[in-house]
This record gives sequence, C-alpha cells and structure tokens, in this order.
Amino acid sequence: MRKTLQEIALILGAKVTGDGRVQVERLAGLDEAEPGDLTFLADSKLSGRLAGLKASALLLSESIKAQTPLPHIRVKDANLAMLTLAERYAQELFHPYPGRHPTAVIGRGVALGKGVSVGPFVVCEDGAQVGDESVLQAHVYVGRDARIGRGCVLYSHSAVHDRCVLGNRVILHSGSVIGADGFGYLPVDGRHRKIPQIGIVEIGDDVEIGANSTVDRARFGKTVVGSGTKIDNLVHIAHNVKIGKNCIFAAQFGVAGSSTIGDGVTAAGQVGIISHMTIGAGSTIVSKAAVMQDVPPGSTVSGIPAHDHHRNLREQAAARKLPELMQRIRDLEARLPKQP
Repeated sequence: MRKTLQEIALILGAKVTGDGRVQVERLAGLDEAEPGDLTFLADSKLSGRLAGLKASALLLSESIKAQTPLPHIRVKDANLAMLTLAERYAQELFHPYPGRHPTAVIGRGVALGKGVSVGPFVVCEDGAQVGDESVLQAHVYVGRDARIGRGCVLYSHSAVHDRCVLGNRVILHSGSVIGADGFGYLPVDGRHRKIPQIGIVEIGDDVEIGANSTVDRARFGKTVVGSGTKIDNLVHIAHNVKIGKNCIFAAQFGVAGSSTIGDGVTAAGQVGIISHMTIGAGSTIVSKAAVMQDVPPGSTVSGIPAHDHHRNLREQAAARKLPELMQRIRDLEARLPKQP
C-alpha cells in the first residue's frame, strides 16, 4: 500500500503523534508486525505487548492510556480504523481479469453489464444476466436464466445454477454452489424415487457465502437468504429454508428443509437444525447444539436437544457432581440395617 503515516491519518480523519513521514507498506497484527508494518491496539489488556514492538507505526484506541515511542495515530476505535484501511488495501490487491477472456463460453442471450470481468473458462448459459462491475473468476458456472446483481464477486469454481438469483454485492467463495437440487426422495416399491426440485434460490444484497458451502434450490417456490447475511465455509442450507437479514452462520452449520430463521440470528460452529423449525429473530445458537424444537425470539440455546443455555449450564454443573452423589448414596446404603 506504501503510504506515509500522515496520508493514513488523512484517510482516517485523525492526527499523527510523532513522525508522520514514516512509510507504511503493509498492515499487520501485533504479534507478527515487522518494520514497514502498521499495526493496531484496541484492547487495553494487550498494552504490555507494546514493549519491543517491531512495527513502524501504530493505531491506538483513544481509551488506551499506554504510551509508546512509535509514531502513532489515536482514533476512537482502532479495530474499526484498521478495518477501514484493510478494506482499501484489499481493493488494491484484487485485480480481476479485464473484460472477457477468450476461453469463456457465453451462451445465447446472455446480458453482461458494464465493466463485468469474465475470467478464463467461465461458462454463462443461455439467458443469464450479470450486473455491472461484477467479477466472474476462472471456472465459474452461471446457469440458464440465472441473474447476478451489480458488484458481485464469484470466486473460482463457484456455481449459480439455472434461474437462481443473486442480489447486489454478493460474494461467493470457491466451491460454493447455489441451486443444487434439494435432498428429496419418496420411497416407492422399496426404492427411493427422486422428487424433482423445480424451485429456485434467491440471495439478497450484501450476502457472503464461504468456500464449499451450499444453498439448495426449493422443491417449489424459493429457498431464501436475506440481505446482509454472512455464511462461513462448509455450511449447508437445505431446500425451502427461509433465512432473514443480517444472520451469521459459522462453519459446519446445517439447517434441514423448510425451516424459517428470523433476522439477526447467530449460529456457531457445528449447529444443526432439523426440518420445519422456526428460529426467532435475534436468537443465538451455541456451538454443537441440535435444534429439535422452535426457538423463541431473542433466546440463547445450547445442548442436545437445544434448550435454554443457562439451564443447560446448570445441568452440566449438576452432572459433574453425579459421581460424588452416587458415592454418598452408596455410603448411606452401607450404613443402613441389612434387610432380613
């Protein structure tokens, strides 16, 4: 990024303490910072790490009272300031293929917006639409009549199948699949007869979907992921699921068909939700929980089956005392008169 500390201060609307002419080439965390790096300190508990810091410059939150001889910038929230700089730095590092690569296969009636980048070996089937400034990296697949909004980034080997819809500024990481068939079979004469999945997937604006995650098309109608929702790697969203806005799902989360998840729900790693559940808005599901009944809005649940998190903690504490309690019972039984 190669900027002076003074130039960075102008970006952040802040002032430099020390030499503003110091050159910054990279952004780094406290532990790995080297000469030429700009690092940050947002938590006063880590102030002890300032001693011996090798970075060339530092961002400090205003709440931190510790002093440093390094040139630095004090900001209201160093974590947020570093995020702002990282966003700019990431844009500098990201260089999409200019225009349309000659190996790309573009079907009949495909509409590519202004400034679209189409990388090597991309396939856009007949009738697909790609919005302005979107990026399709190498080996991306866009199905027939699929629609991709403005400013989207589809990383290599991601796929959007027939008729599925992405909103604006959607990010699909490598290996993600939007619109694979839902998992539906009907036992007939001892065999599993496939139920056609003829619905679609609809993804809202500003959604990010991690590597090797899948969102299955509906049997009928739509599987929906609401705007602002962020999905980690290795996540499975089954057919006809309805997900609200601004949810967060960590790795190995899975939700079975026809469940409804409200706005602002957080699900930690390895959470599972069975089919036809309703998860209320603003709920939190703790890691490894198995949701087998509806979750009221604003709840925090954990355990197998998932239930109130504080109750679950009390139950776990009580369970740890069971060996001691069993021994006390045996001791009491030994003191009782033996029955004739």
